[in-house]
Amino acid sequence: MVVSCVVLTVFSVLVTMVWISRHVMIYQQQRSGRMLGPDCPGPGDDPPLISVMVAAKDEEACIERCVRSMLGQDYPNFEMIVCNDRSDDNTAEIVERIAAEDPRLRLVNIENLPEGWCGKNNAMQTGIAQSNGEWICMIDADCRQTSNRTLSVALQHARDNDIDLFSILPDLEMNGFWEKTIQPVCSGVMMIWFSPDKVNNPAKPNAYANGAFMLMRREVYQAIGTHEAVKGEVNEDMHMADRVKTSGKKLRVLRSDGLYTVRMYTSFKQIIRGWSRIFFGTFGTLKRLTISFLLMTVMGLLPYAAALVGLLGLGSGAPTAAMVCGVAGLVGVAMQLSVIFRYYRLLGNAGVLALTYPMACIITLYVILISMTKLRASATVTWKSTTYSKR
Repeated sequence: MVVSCVVLTVFSVLVTMVWISRHVMIYQQQRSGRMLGPDCPGPGDDPPLISVMVAAKDEEACIERCVRSMLGQDYPNFEMIVCNDRSDDNTAEIVERIAAEDPRLRLVNIENLPEGWCGKNNAMQTGIAQSNGEWICMIDADCRQTSNRTLSVALQHARDNDIDLFSILPDLEMNGFWEKTIQPVCSGVMMIWFSPDKVNNPAKPNAYANGAFMLMRREVYQAIGTHEAVKGEVNEDMHMADRVKTSGKKLRVLRSDGLYTVRMYTSFKQIIRGWSRIFFGTFGTLKRLTISFLLMTVMGLLPYAAALVGLLGLGSGAPTAAMVCGVAGLVGVAMQLSVIFRYYRLLGNAGVLALTYPMACIITLYVILISMTKLRASATVTWKSTTYSKR
């Protein structure tokens, strides 16, 4: 009993110190963290043509707001192409109706999926081949521009800083209970490996981009092998970012400050399936998934275990060790929840939802386990009604 209490006490103290460091990180981000907002400069003189690309499969529920919010941009020189990837719903009809109103919009219909390609990658490759822009802006169909200056400020920031691939992280639109509790925790797992500070540092190997908004020079897109080079990857954005960074080109990631929103998933089932796909496609190795699982377990659940063991051990033969263990665990829990409270508030969630963190942590661990099963040689991934082999 004494040994268990000592071990849990030591780990609880270490975990508490890590959570304290997270408070410092949040403070630093609030004071000096770089974000891109509608008040930033743009578009400057002689704005180059931007080709805005959207791959859409069965997106009738959101494609209109995506397209119209992008067509409402104040950037003076862009075209928009929606690549309808074998949709069985009214996606094509909706886009055709809008295209009749605005000549900047075109529809490209994809009828077949070539062997070895993921649907989105093939759709983007097909559409980009028919575009003319010096810059290519790839967005997702579930994006909604909340500012009419997204393209202007993004392009100007990329030009001013000689950026080759610029990805803006979205404001997450979270409406349901599961969205508000699980998705922030899953996003936090991503930040373990891909914080913007690491990604934006050319001396570090960390590479990340969010497919919801990627602005890339066409010459760089060609240089990294286009979507052909990542044709079978379910998380092509991450792999393209890695190819850009490893080739010595400049990769930059910034958070959005009121530019656009994304509602990723709307149900518990979608969240589990979607994030397991993201973790599998992003991390891709048993090592990274295992480390993520262990870190989540220790950081998220160990303080509760220490508090419980301490409480149950008060009546044992080592009450002092149990009490110290319990107190250390409770301090760790308090520090954890205080950080999560601030984190949720930053995301626009109610701070009281921090109390759901232990539950969300357990669910996220389950999602990571599902991702691990996809590493089997015979495993498949199903997305947008298409099933893909592991590689």
